[in-house]
Amino acid sequence: MPDVSVDGRKPRIAVTLGDPRGIGPEVAEAALADPEVAGAASFVRVGPESLLRSPGDVSAGRWTAHEGEAAAGRIAGEAIRLAVEMAMRGEVDAIVTAPIDKHAFHLGGWDYPGHTEMLGDLAGVPQVVMMMAAERTALGGPLRVVLATTHMALRDVPAALSAELLVGQAEMTWRALRDSWAIPSPRVALCAVNPHAGDGGLFGDEEARIVAPALEELRRRGVDAAGPIPADTVFTRAVRGEFDAVIAPYHDVGMAAFKTAAFGSGVNVTLGLPFPRTSPDHGTAIGIAGKGIADAGSMKEATLLAVRLAARMRSPG
Repeated sequence: MPDVSVDGRKPRIAVTLGDPRGIGPEVAEAALADPEVAGAASFVRVGPESLLRSPGDVSAGRWTAHEGEAAAGRIAGEAIRLAVEMAMRGEVDAIVTAPIDKHAFHLGGWDYPGHTEMLGDLAGVPQVVMMMAAERTALGGPLRVVLATTHMALRDVPAALSAELLVGQAEMTWRALRDSWAIPSPRVALCAVNPHAGDGGLFGDEEARIVAPALEELRRRGVDAAGPIPADTVFTRAVRGEFDAVIAPYHDVGMAAFKTAAFGSGVNVTLGLPFPRTSPDHGTAIGIAGKGIADAGSMKEATLLAVRLAARMRSPG
């Protein structure tokens, strides 16, 4: 990768190892051992002490022989908390987080739906945006998808959506693309909530009631935004280069399209934090942990993107 630096030095990146029963520790080690990654930054591993003592031996099975699910979730959350403290104190320039198991996370005492919400709360910011980013996809061009709502039941989505929410999400995305991705004039698309963008109200009124006012306000603020565009076409148009990011109204409409196009190379990025945070696009995969077959590709991409974003965030211009 191109040479990057933060104030004349290589970025310093905290890497949380995630749920110790899953593949997080081993894909983290594999990614950090990759020559392209190893020379790009200095890294601080944050995770169970038993794994940190022997970073080459990351077999989750041996660790769980004497620890339970709640303990794994507690430790995974504690690693996130510690990494955020380090970032807020300026000891690290970015955070890369390996996957957590949400059930274990809750059993461990962490009352958050997931990483994104916990990071925003710990950093004390009013709004964060979950963006899935792949600079290369199976279809060719890049795809970046923002989830306007994240981890909630589908039945709760319409009540959670608002014009104000979409404006905040889209404007934050537009600024991140301009400032962190160095795209001079970003183009953002708002994905429709209903089939055929509601078809004039036949299938729902969210497009007229929520999306249209959001688009009007975004354009007033100088954000190049288009929509509402039906879900069955907007992601293809983005991959072909028409849009730099898509705002998806709920988790699965965005994630289904994203993982179809970019599974294994995608990166989860949290926008709105005072430091960059990235994560691979997969889960803990506890069933294959310690077998030596986990693919570290997404973890590598997440780490390299964190390095680039850290350098750009901390460097003038």
